[in-house]
Amino acid sequence: MSGANQETYQSPFSTRYAGKEMQALFSQAHRARLMRRMWNILAQSQMELGLNITKEQVLELQEHTEDVDFEVISAFERALRHDVMAHLKAYAEVCPKAAPIIHLGATSCYVTDNADVLIIRDAMLLIRRRLLGTARALYAAADKYKDLPMLAYTHYQAAQPTTFGKRVCLWLQDILMDLEEVNHFLSVLRPLGSKGATGTQASFLSLFEGDHDKVRELDDLIARKMGFSRPVAVSGQTYSRKMDSLALSVLSGIAQSAYKFSNDLRLLQHEKEVEEPFETAQVGSSAMPYKRNPMRAERMAALARFIITNALNADHTAAAQWLERTLDDSANRRISLSEGFLAADGLLTLYENIAKGLVVYPKMMEKHLLDELPFMATENVLMKAVVLGGNRQDLHEKIREHAMAAGRRVKQEGLPNDLLTRIAADPAFFLKEEDLKDLLNPMDYVGRAVEQVTEYLEGEAGEQLKAFENVAGMDSQISL
Repeated sequence: MSGANQETYQSPFSTRYAGKEMQALFSQAHRARLMRRMWNILAQSQMELGLNITKEQVLELQEHTEDVDFEVISAFERALRHDVMAHLKAYAEVCPKAAPIIHLGATSCYVTDNADVLIIRDAMLLIRRRLLGTARALYAAADKYKDLPMLAYTHYQAAQPTTFGKRVCLWLQDILMDLEEVNHFLSVLRPLGSKGATGTQASFLSLFEGDHDKVRELDDLIARKMGFSRPVAVSGQTYSRKMDSLALSVLSGIAQSAYKFSNDLRLLQHEKEVEEPFETAQVGSSAMPYKRNPMRAERMAALARFIITNALNADHTAAAQWLERTLDDSANRRISLSEGFLAADGLLTLYENIAKGLVVYPKMMEKHLLDELPFMATENVLMKAVVLGGNRQDLHEKIREHAMAAGRRVKQEGLPNDLLTRIAADPAFFLKEEDLKDLLNPMDYVGRAVEQVTEYLEGEAGEQLKAFENVAGMDSQISL
């Protein structure tokens, strides 16, 4: 925990989970500077389209984009009870020449919604970098362990052998699906632009004396200066809150993938087959010093639950909007958008950290495989015995009887699986125990697992990651 003031509440996202880059994006200072940037863009664009705004006024606005004084803003807000007007008054105070033309024709949502879109875009780009780091780590693990055999499960009951690399590919595929959703969201995200109090652009049409072309150009010009090809086509006072719902839905999808991984990791750690990284001085339990609890995976599950649940905030907000707008979205969006992205940032940091540091125990995988493989090899035993002259139907029943007896021995007496010994002792099978042991090579039972991993990594997964080979990753170290 940081050494900051412990007497007042601090968000765990700031003190424990989210990275500095994501925290900076959702800081009050960054948002305030973006609001000033939007006022600057508006004035500059209006000047370029012929309104009576001077270059000197625009330059003055540019000069004071960064020097935000929150004490002054707070004083104005206490008096005005309006946060945007407080920011506007504070900006005008340091820009006396430009003061008469700041916010010309605009409404509060011009600065707040457009600033939010910029934050959401940059936050989603950070999430994409986190996803890429996680995907690259999983890709490397899948390739490294593509031919390491282990048990696969259905219903958490031993089913058939697979390879660890194949299982890692299941996690990787989910993350790459999330990457596609992030890319789609970024491709459809658009700013509000300049739409006015109810979305009709009436104030701007008045400013430009009925010139519809210039009103349209102002809308497009603002979007281009923000880094977008175009604004939303239509709006009320705000952009559709369904866009927020889409954003948090993408984060929810990521959380679902990460939750699945954290559950699988914890199950495998219980089997002593795979563990998350464990620091030299790390304490697993205050009461049981021998324990190596999966703390990081458990934290992933906790954050994932929050993100999945948090997505409902945007769903309800989008559904509850009245006509051209109602303000009951404001307080909720301040919390749900910022904390959704901060939680996702922390979640993916943990995911990448674990994926890079997986501790794998091949001997435990082999032990568990050999404990169960006699049951799984029975089909091959049956076929070999039939080739040697046995009756398929009679042998099938005998195998069933021997398997039930061996299972009782394992479960009720805690003794090793002796199924093959029982079969070897049964003259109906014409097989010796040495013959049966030749049937216990785990790699004979993994199907196309190795080939599937190779084909997936060299094909679909490799192609997706190659498209972003020049996108840098991010620090995945965790401090707590």
